[in-house]
Parts: sequence; C-alpha cells; structure tokens
Amino acid sequence: MKQLPPEYYQELEEIQAIDFVLVELTLYLDTHPNDQQAMQQFNEYAKYAKKLKRNFEAKFGPLQQYGNSYTDAKWSWGKMPWPWQI
Repeated sequence: MKQLPPEYYQELEEIQAIDFVLVELTLYLDTHPNDQQAMQQFNEYAKYAKKLKRNFEAKFGPLQQYGNSYTDAKWSWGKMPWPWQI
C-alpha cells in the first residue's frame, strides 16, 4: 500500500471525531428535541464537518459514496485506502 503523508491520518482522525460528536448529539436530540443549545451545537459541528470533509477531499480524493462526494476527472475511488484499511 502507498505511504500516505501524516496529515492524511491527522485530518481523517479529526473527521472521525467530529462525526462521533454528531452521532452523539443526534442521539441526545432524539430524546431532548427541544434543547436549543444542543441543536445549535449540532448545526455548528455539521457545518464544521462539511468544511473538514471538503478540505480533505480536495487534497486526498473522495471520502464518501452515494453522491455525497463529487468525483474527480480520474474516478479516484479505490486509489486511496478505505478508512478501515489504515
């Protein structure tokens, strides 16, 4: 497997951490749907997650499937390791 730069792993770890926060906030909001502060946090983290993923994809290629990520002109799917491979 091709050696990846350290920032690949750092940025992927940050994306995974933010996604974890979003899952936890989703579960919390399922039982506390009127918590305005939690909704605000959710929206802030969702916006931040999109920014992180957009930046990651600009450097390393597509991150998400099913139309959630655009492809590049080389159809780069499968050229980088999948998250479970690192």
